[in-house]
Amino acid sequence: MANVFLFGATSMLGWSILRAGDPTEITAFCNDNTRRWPAGVSRAIDLDDGPAVAALFARERPRLVINCAGVCDVGACEDAPEFAHTVNVEGTRNLLVHAPPETRIVHCSSDHVFGGDAGPYREDSPTAPISVYGRTRVEAEQLVVARASTLVIRAGLWIGPSATGQIGHLDWLRGRHRRGLPMTIVTDECRSAVWAEDAARRVWDLARSSIVGIRHITATRAVSRPELARYLDRHFAIGATFATELRSQRRTPHIGNVELATIHTDRLAAPLPSVVPH
Repeated sequence: MANVFLFGATSMLGWSILRAGDPTEITAFCNDNTRRWPAGVSRAIDLDDGPAVAALFARERPRLVINCAGVCDVGACEDAPEFAHTVNVEGTRNLLVHAPPETRIVHCSSDHVFGGDAGPYREDSPTAPISVYGRTRVEAEQLVVARASTLVIRAGLWIGPSATGQIGHLDWLRGRHRRGLPMTIVTDECRSAVWAEDAARRVWDLARSSIVGIRHITATRAVSRPELARYLDRHFAIGATFATELRSQRRTPHIGNVELATIHTDRLAAPLPSVVPH
């Protein structure tokens, strides 16, 4: 039996964590609707299916669970808030209720728990979500930290490849350019953007530690969306062109200046290199 369960292994975060880990110790799960399982993903489950989760943990008792499962599309969450709550909150609740008490749980959250008007944001900064997605993240975090032996990891933008080639900022730039589709970048959004490989290694280091509570993955600097898009376009020779607009012009809520900071000073709190160098 594997020592580690990784839920949401086909998400942007989960895929990077899977690739950075030891395949001999990981059982990687996708959701039941996944049509094509990428290499390394061997099982499927929906965490909001309470009986299925109960049955899984009645049979198996992993040492560690890393949870990246959830619906992360901000627009989809706005359009279907009940669905977002079911997946992001009730799915997390099922995991916490049915996992063995001795199992360590590391829950990957998001900088969307903040709105972007009072940063930089540390672990002790008040949450202030401005979207359905952000509110479900806050609710899930509250459930997680109430359980012993758990860690919530908040991160900003992870930049790297995805399991499907269709998830994340880099895939979006490449895909839209390849299909000749227009691209619009929000000008007044600024985030802590890190390379996915670096962030995944940090998650593993934190998961293997005894650290509990909430931890931020920080970057050496925060970057705006246009700055990030221009850098990735040059770095990967994509050849993309894009228009810009303000957050207020978008249909779905966009966070603003959400730079993650930390109250901690140990080696696992050190900032990761920003995707865009100084």
